[in-house]
Amino acid sequence: MAKVEFSERTNLIEQAVYKFNLQDIPEPNLYREIFSYKEIPKITFNHRLVPMFVPEEIWITDTTFRDGQQSRSPYKVNQIVKIYDYLHELDNDSGIIRQTEFFIYSKRDRKAVEKCLNKGYLYPEVTTWIRAKEEDFKLVKEMGIKETGILVPCSDYHIFKKLNLTRRKAVELYISIVELALENGIIPRCHFEDITRADFYGFVVPFANELMKLSRQTKIPIKIRACDTLGLGVSYPGAALPRCVQGIIYGLRHYAEVPSEWMEWHGHNDFYKVVTNSTTAWLYGASAVNTSLLGIGERTGNCPLEAMVVEYAQLRGNIKNMKLEVITEIANYFEKELKYQIPSRTPFIGKAFNRTRAGIHADGILKDEEIYNIFDTERILNKPVVVTVGSHSGLAGIAVWMNKYFKLEGERRINKRDPMVLKLKEYIDKEYAKGRVTSFSDEELESLITFFIKGRGQGKGETPGFDSSDP
Repeated sequence: MAKVEFSERTNLIEQAVYKFNLQDIPEPNLYREIFSYKEIPKITFNHRLVPMFVPEEIWITDTTFRDGQQSRSPYKVNQIVKIYDYLHELDNDSGIIRQTEFFIYSKRDRKAVEKCLNKGYLYPEVTTWIRAKEEDFKLVKEMGIKETGILVPCSDYHIFKKLNLTRRKAVELYISIVELALENGIIPRCHFEDITRADFYGFVVPFANELMKLSRQTKIPIKIRACDTLGLGVSYPGAALPRCVQGIIYGLRHYAEVPSEWMEWHGHNDFYKVVTNSTTAWLYGASAVNTSLLGIGERTGNCPLEAMVVEYAQLRGNIKNMKLEVITEIANYFEKELKYQIPSRTPFIGKAFNRTRAGIHADGILKDEEIYNIFDTERILNKPVVVTVGSHSGLAGIAVWMNKYFKLEGERRINKRDPMVLKLKEYIDKEYAKGRVTSFSDEELESLITFFIKGRGQGKGETPGFDSSDP
């Protein structure tokens, strides 16, 4: 008969949690029935459901200066410092954007770390990332860092094929570096690389148990970052391990007794699931989700930080004192200063994310922009609704464009029956009838309006609702 005991974590009488032992197998378990490599990976189900458990606090961490630098030209020191300032301004001492991590291998990165540390910001806290190597740890110690990530690959793909180790040897190596951190009073954050292809009960949980045992002995937190390195995680109810996000988070919390505040999810977007998987990690017990600005990261990228800021707002119903308009400033900085091209339809930051071309949508916006806008993007993100005038814009599209471009409000707003709107519509229709295929630019439309006003011999303010001197 299974032993039962009262759990102070759940306040319920439960069967004693089974303690999983490390399975030090001679050959790697590559889950070939799921990951054949010659085919698209399979999603398997066992129909087991785990309870949702939302932590009391949830927050965001950032890897813009680590994983974000692995897929682009390295940032210059002044660029890193500027972006770090933006992160601090966006967080605005709310503690929602809690940490950011840095490489420290080059002189440039170390100089950037020093400059960011000298800012004295509480949030985001400066942390580092190293491999499980003693020479790497020396760099952390020399810089006086309080917390460092340590790469601890946990799938047999990495343990056997990349590191040429057995599972037991891998654990011994990882533990030796973790102990170095603990001896020096540095909080280790263990990055369980490739967890969505790992033997969860044969390696992940037993290793996590060893880490928690060390933490209890030293009374120093040991954090675990569950890394979905290839974006293989899925959040479907009843999905099976190793790909099940909620199963991973529940398993670490229940079987390894990892506190929520020591758990973090790090996802990639290879299968378009990065935001949903990150949110699922929050919902099932991880306090932290790891992100990068604009989602810039290895291959398809990381979870976009700005996406999780909005997810936080949706889940909590508030943004504390975050300044979300800074998201737009960050996007502008990346485009203008770093020459990074943001796809125009990227949610929240793309130039066209709240832009409409359809006349029927423009007609709704003309009546009330709430009909076709996701929220007050102008007030929250400093991104007003935009209309592109083209072959399908209709009268409403032109009217909305004029009101937005010339900032016509209240009684000065024009409607789609305004003579100037009708005149522009007539001209635009003729242009497309001649074979034009491109939309009209803001500058082109402004020039047309000026031309029509002068051509009709009208003076300032003679067009109903429209003043040609408006900016």
